Amino acid sequence: MRVLLTLCLAAAAVHAQKAPGFDPGALNRNVDPCANFYQYACGGWMTANPLPGDASRWGRFDSLQDRNRMLLKDVLEAAAVDRPNRSATDQKIGDFYAACMDEKNLDARGLEAIQRDLNRIAVVQDRKELADLVVYMFRIGSWPFFRFGSEQDAKDSTRVIAVMDQAGLGLPDRDYYLKTDEKSVDLRNKYLAHVQTVFGLLGLPPAEAQKKAATVLAIETELAKGSLDRVSRRDPEKVYHKLTVAELMALAPAFEWTRFLQNLGAPSIDSLNVAVPDFARAVNTVIEQQPLEDLKTYLTWNLVRDNSIFLSASFQQASFDFYDKTLKGAKEMRARWKRCVDLTDEQLPDALGKTFVEKTLGDAGKKRTQQMVAEIEKALEKDIRGLDWMTPKTKDQAVVKLHGITNKIGNKSKWLDYSGVQITRNDPYANTARTSTFELARQLAKIGKPVDKTDWDMSQPTVNAYYDPQHNDINFPAGILQPPFYDNKLDDAVNYGAIGAVIGHELTHGFDDEGRQFDAKGNLRDWWTEEDARAFDQRADCVVNQYSGYSPVPGVNLNGKLTLGENTADNGGLRVAYMALMNTLGGKQPPKIDGFSAEQRFFLGWAQVWCNNVTEEASRLRAQTDPHSPGEFRVNGVVSNMPEFQKAFACRLNQSMVRGPACRVW
Repeated sequence: MRVLLTLCLAAAAVHAQKAPGFDPGALNRNVDPCANFYQYACGGWMTANPLPGDASRWGRFDSLQDRNRMLLKDVLEAAAVDRPNRSATDQKIGDFYAACMDEKNLDARGLEAIQRDLNRIAVVQDRKELADLVVYMFRIGSWPFFRFGSEQDAKDSTRVIAVMDQAGLGLPDRDYYLKTDEKSVDLRNKYLAHVQTVFGLLGLPPAEAQKKAATVLAIETELAKGSLDRVSRRDPEKVYHKLTVAELMALAPAFEWTRFLQNLGAPSIDSLNVAVPDFARAVNTVIEQQPLEDLKTYLTWNLVRDNSIFLSASFQQASFDFYDKTLKGAKEMRARWKRCVDLTDEQLPDALGKTFVEKTLGDAGKKRTQQMVAEIEKALEKDIRGLDWMTPKTKDQAVVKLHGITNKIGNKSKWLDYSGVQITRNDPYANTARTSTFELARQLAKIGKPVDKTDWDMSQPTVNAYYDPQHNDINFPAGILQPPFYDNKLDDAVNYGAIGAVIGHELTHGFDDEGRQFDAKGNLRDWWTEEDARAFDQRADCVVNQYSGYSPVPGVNLNGKLTLGENTADNGGLRVAYMALMNTLGGKQPPKIDGFSAEQRFFLGWAQVWCNNVTEEASRLRAQTDPHSPGEFRVNGVVSNMPEFQKAFACRLNQSMVRGPACRVW
């Protein structure tokens, strides 16, 4: 599937609060900034902002996301009022939200919403019919066995091809099925109990529910064995295997691929990217060797698991108990309105996003962000030109790529048309099935056509940003162009430390261990000399070793290889943002604000973006699955590599925030 290099995982927001770009009250002045800069910058905030009951993580990303969510709630509640002359957009987003919010209807209907589809699975009598069933489930938004869609051809960036990739697991990662340590075994047992609970809610007696849960775990374990691990998936070459349809059929003959492709409604496909051939073999083994009734059990589990939000309270509670409480440590289920706002944003992103942009995105903020991008691009070019480990030939290619980066800031040039999607206010399951069908058809229609580089992979209210190496562009939704990331009332120092570092982060992704494998046109092509590639790897190894030494919870260390790209982008991004700030100041030293120099405020602006509290369970989960380091190490890991920070805060050589030798790639 396409590689997107993001700033952070999507925030799981909880409650709204003011989020200024820089908050002196967030500091813990009892901590020496040279001993632990994160605790110095965020200690006061962490004390004043304990985890809410329905959160496994609460940080300044989450605070902003929740303010955005509150705005969307107001929009949706107004749109849900059935009135004369209501616009077509308001009817769709309003009725979608209203249907989701009608909990009395859900409880009254029980299993009625999905009963027809449960029956659809139950009546299958022939293994060949699985192809029809999988197509149907893809259309309604569930992905059993594998994922199928479209993506930009990694080696021909002008075209879109079909892709088949790994999917179909109920646990967060393949390793949860394969590791044999005590905690992994315990979690699998809890997952088994959860699946049994859900089958019990479907009306099965305990012994039969237990048997079906064991069947689900066995099938998912086989799929996990064929799945590629997360570190390997960071290598674009390892997830690019262009095969003909005939070759796919030979690889996995037990599945009716011809029937599947015909029913899917995709354009005629001669070839596709089978991202992980071993996974295709695993799917074949499962379909070939598992009894048909067991395969139907697995499909039933996928259907119920993916749609618990549309079922009665007991199903929702069971889902929360495992996926939020056990896996992440949350104590309370999130309010229904928050889940329904998020679902509307997910299923009708452009209908809701256009309204959000109109209400939040100011011209001044967008213009200033664009100016900062230009200034930081200049700083990155200067940084590249000044590297002592890269030869002139590769430097020239890097600058060509940098100049080719397109910047998409805070708005879309084209919005999706949902006029053909029927939305009612009495059946949220059917609404989501129709929006999922619309999106799948939209993605499949791209196959064989030129790439549309105006498309976005995030909705506009999202508090995040990303670099797309195949488009060679950076993307900043409107949702992130607000405090604490950007505040037009604050000085340049704080803004460069916050949104400036984010800009630098995304630009640097173009040259991290993944991004550097794509050229200026977005093709997966090696444009590095062997000498320069070796020099890059040596410096990258320093970053791997540094972050592998960090432990977010006792007994668990970060995976420096998994987080390498994000850590490289953090380090390079903050450095070039600092260079751009110094160029903007032009050698002048502004007066101190709140008792801090411009240099100090720059680093504080960076650090306070990452203030957060998190449960131990969520920390453990993220250490295993998240390519981003926790906030504490994103802050301390970067500043300890920067002499500019050490000078700003007068740190001594023997203090913790002074690494020797420091790691630096860019």
